[in-house]
Amino acid sequence: MRFLIGVPVLVLLVLFALSNKQVVTMGLWPTDITVDAPLSVAVLVASAVFFVAGALMTWGASLAAGARARRAETTVQQLRAQVRTLQARPVPEPRAAAAPQPDAPAALPNRAMATLSAPRA
Repeated sequence: MRFLIGVPVLVLLVLFALSNKQVVTMGLWPTDITVDAPLSVAVLVASAVFFVAGALMTWGASLAAGARARRAETTVQQLRAQVRTLQARPVPEPRAAAAPQPDAPAALPNRAMATLSAPRA
C-alpha cells in the first residue's frame, strides 16, 4: 500500500524539481543572511520543515492517547483480577426463610383510637 502512494508522490517531486531550475535569493529578515538556491530546492526544503513540524505535533498528541490507553488497560487488568477473585469465592448457602408472621392490625390514627375508645352516649 505504501508503494502505491509513495511512488506517484516521488515521481511528482522529481518532475517538480526538474521543471523549476530558476535560482531565487532567500533572505532571513532580521539579518543580512541571503542564500541563492534553485526554486525547487527552496520549496522542497520549506515543505520538509513544515512536514517535520506537523509530524512532531502529531507524535505529541499520540503520546497522550497512548498514555490514556495504557491507564485504561491497567484498569481493565485490575477489574479482571477482581472478577477472578470474586468468582473463586464459594457461593454462600441461602439462609432458611423465617416463618411468616400473622398480619398485625394496622395502626389507627389517634383520632380514630379516641373515637373507638370513647363511651357512646
